[in-house]
Amino acid sequence: QVVVDFERLSEHAAAFQGHDVGFCCLGTTRAKAGAAGFVRVDRDYVAQSAELARAGGCKHFVLQSSQGANQHSLFLYLRVKGEVENLVQAVGFDRCTILRPAVLLCKRQESRPAEWMAQQFLGVVARVFPTAYSVPVETVARAMVASVLQPGVGKVEVLENEAIHELGKA
Repeated sequence: QVVVDFERLSEHAAAFQGHDVGFCCLGTTRAKAGAAGFVRVDRDYVAQSAELARAGGCKHFVLQSSQGANQHSLFLYLRVKGEVENLVQAVGFDRCTILRPAVLLCKRQESRPAEWMAQQFLGVVARVFPTAYSVPVETVARAMVASVLQPGVGKVEVLENEAIHELGKA
């Protein structure tokens, strides 16, 4: 495990060398980082990490994005997620897997009251519609690993929430 300074990521290129597969779940919130900080973390840091990984020999990059990601969205969050998906694909990995989970169900150390209420509601909804609106983070993690262990369906594969649930059962 290597700790890097994302503000000076190019100085840490050695940490990205010699890996066949790269996993990226990097992200923050607009509330925590502000709009500019959110863009810097969720788009710029992720894109630069992908570039360093590819230069270091990475063949398969697995990116956690978001349901609804779209570079043309009017919503900053979804627009940035769509932009970074395109930037990562443009890096030229032999294989790129993009996961677009819905609301992530997890326990957080920090307090996010609105998110906590949404998770409680979606936890109940998930009993009736298990793949529609949410996904446990453990399922996403299993799907990310499983995507590497199975043959690819092409150079770029995008897994929406239902496919994440299916793949994450393994």
